[in-house]
Amino acid sequence: MLTRVVVVVSIFTALAACGQKEAAPAASAEPAVQAAPEAAEPASQVVYDETLDYFGVSFHVVATGAGSIGSVTITPSGLESDNSAIIRETDGRVTLAEVNDLDADGSPEIYVYTQSAGSGSYGGLIAYAANDRKSLSEIYLPPVAENPEVSQGYMGHDEFRVGEGALVQRFPVYREGDTNAEPTGGMRQLQYKLAKGEAGWVLRVDRVVEY
Repeated sequence: MLTRVVVVVSIFTALAACGQKEAAPAASAEPAVQAAPEAAEPASQVVYDETLDYFGVSFHVVATGAGSIGSVTITPSGLESDNSAIIRETDGRVTLAEVNDLDADGSPEIYVYTQSAGSGSYGGLIAYAANDRKSLSEIYLPPVAENPEVSQGYMGHDEFRVGEGALVQRFPVYREGDTNAEPTGGMRQLQYKLAKGEAGWVLRVDRVVEY
């Protein structure tokens, strides 16, 4: 009799153990994979930062991006009506900014020069004029390529400066057969005067010099 009791108890003990094993959740054969945190985008690199003053009106120019596309923010201060920041995309990088009063009306202009990436290194201009020291209006510079009188031999490598009442743009002149790195036609310099256009301000060629 004792032997049977031991056998029965042993059977129930085994069944109980099997039930516990079945109730336990199956362990995963593969370790849990945690999603990697997304990498934060690097902050835009500031390549130009300067504040320019002109008789009570100032312009804070900040440019970012050193590649083919960048951005420039122009924040005026001291204007009577509107000192809102202006943000523009740039073709290439900002090389320099200057402030002047080319038309001598007592209200300054801000000139920001850009240079495109690549072998052409085409120069560009982003410019604004203060209207009676109240708000800013854009200044338009016609592309050299649209002027047949000065575009012959033009292949970029522009430089801009302001002085003596004019915006000066100069570039090497290429003759037929010249490589991009070796122009042989000398230099051409365009001098622009600032004038009021139909919908804002425009720079018009006033003088052409070759040397």
